[in-house]
Amino acid sequence: MTQHDELARIDALFADRVARGVAPSSVWGVFDRTGLVASGGHGDRGDGLAPDAGTVYRIASCTKSVTAATLLALVADGRLDLDAPVAHHVPAFGAVVLPTTDSPVPTIRMLLTMSAGFPTDDPWADRQESISDADLDAVLAGGLLFDSVPGTRFAYSNLGYALLGRVVADVTGEPYTEVASRTVLRPLGLDSTVFSAAEADGHVVVGVRPHAGTWEPLPLTGPGAFSSIGGLFSTVSDLARWGRHLASAFTDEPEAGPVSPADRRLMQQAMRVVPPSVVPGSSRATAYGFGLFVEQDDRSGPIVSHSGGYPGFSAHMRWSAEQGFGVVAFENATQAKVSAAATAALDLLLDAAAPADAVTALPATRTAQQRVTALLAAWDDRQADAVFTPNVALDEPYERRRRHVAEQVAAVGADLSAAPVEERSTAPTHLRWWLPGSSGRLRVEIRLAPLAAGLVQTLHVTAERSES
Repeated sequence: MTQHDELARIDALFADRVARGVAPSSVWGVFDRTGLVASGGHGDRGDGLAPDAGTVYRIASCTKSVTAATLLALVADGRLDLDAPVAHHVPAFGAVVLPTTDSPVPTIRMLLTMSAGFPTDDPWADRQESISDADLDAVLAGGLLFDSVPGTRFAYSNLGYALLGRVVADVTGEPYTEVASRTVLRPLGLDSTVFSAAEADGHVVVGVRPHAGTWEPLPLTGPGAFSSIGGLFSTVSDLARWGRHLASAFTDEPEAGPVSPADRRLMQQAMRVVPPSVVPGSSRATAYGFGLFVEQDDRSGPIVSHSGGYPGFSAHMRWSAEQGFGVVAFENATQAKVSAAATAALDLLLDAAAPADAVTALPATRTAQQRVTALLAAWDDRQADAVFTPNVALDEPYERRRRHVAEQVAAVGADLSAAPVEERSTAPTHLRWWLPGSSGRLRVEIRLAPLAAGLVQTLHVTAERSES
C-alpha cells in the first residue's frame, strides 16, 4: 500500500462518520517527525464550509497534557514538589475527610496519575468549567466521596486535574490559564491553542447534540476553575505540533522546548495501570502517565494518546512513541467518540509501517550474532566460552547443545552460511533471525547479558519445518 492509499483510507473513515450522521463535521490530521503531513475535513463546520487544519474546536481533556507539562516546568524550576500533599497548595482541601484514618492526603503526583482515590466524574465535571475558585472551595468544604484509598488505584478524575490548576495558581500567583499559555503554549508557537473562543483567530465550530432529528447547538463555556481539565480550543495543525513535540523526546535529537525531553518522556511513561473495564474492547494493555494514556502495542511499542469529550465536542490525539507518527481528530457532537476513527487511522499507519521490532539491535548484538553464527557452523568449546556468559554451559552442557544444534540443522537442511531471511528484535540486546533450509528454516535467538562485553546469556536454536 502506498502512502497515498493509506491517507485515502483514513480520509474515508472520517467522511463515513459524517455520512452516517455521527457528527455534522469531522476533521483529521496525520503527522510525523517532520510535522503535519496530511489533513482532511468533511461536513459543515457551521458556515457552509468543510473544516480544515486551521478550524478551531474544543479539545476538552486533551488539555490535561498541557496541564501536566505546566506542572513539570514548575517542578524543574524548583517551585513545586510532586510529592507534596495537595492541601499545601489548596488549603480548602484540609476540610476533606479522607476515606480511612491512615489514608494519605493526595499528592500532586497522585493527582497527575489519576490515583487520588476520587470517583470518575465526567458528566458532572464537564459542566463545571466556568465555576470560580470560591465555588471549588465550597465543593471541597462540602466533603468528597472516595472510591479507594489515595495512591492505590486508577480512576479517571477531572476533579483531580481541577485541583492541579489551583496548584499552578498557588505556586505562581497567577491564573492557571495564563501560566499554561505563557509557559507551554506560546513558546512552542501554538498560537491557535487558547482558553476561550474570543481568543481564537480561526473559525470556531459550535458544538451540538442530536435532538428531534436535528442538531441542537450548545453554548460555549468560558474559562474558570475547571479549565485545567479541558478548557482548551485548538486546531489540527496545533495539536499535531504538540503531539510531534512530545514524541520527539524519544529521538536522539529531541526538539527543544519549555519542558525538558526527560520530563516529556516522563509524561509518556506508564505510571498507573488502567483496568480493562475503563477501556472495554481494547486489545492493548493500557496505563496512565502524566496527563496521557500509554498503550502497549506488541508490534510497535508504546502508543501515547488522550481523548477529549465535552458537551458538543469530541477530540483525540495519538502517536507511536517509537516511530514518531500520529493522528489527531476533532468532531463537534456530544459523545461522538472520534477516538474510534483516530485509533483505526493510526492502526492503518502502523500496519503499513515496518514493525518497530525489526532492526533495533545494538552493535554489540550484531557482533554476537556473527560470533554465534560462526559457532553454529563449527562448534568449539573454547570459542563458546568467549561468546557466552558462564550460565549458558551450566544451564545446558555444551555437549548437549552441540547435539541439539546438529539435530535442528539437519531437520530442515539449514544453510548456516546463508544470510538471514528475516530478523526481529524486541529490545536492543535481543535478536532473532531465520536461516533458510531445504525443508524449512532455522530460527536462532540470542539475548545479551547486561555486561559491556556483549556476552550472550541465552541461545535458542529451533527447526521450523515447511508445511507439506
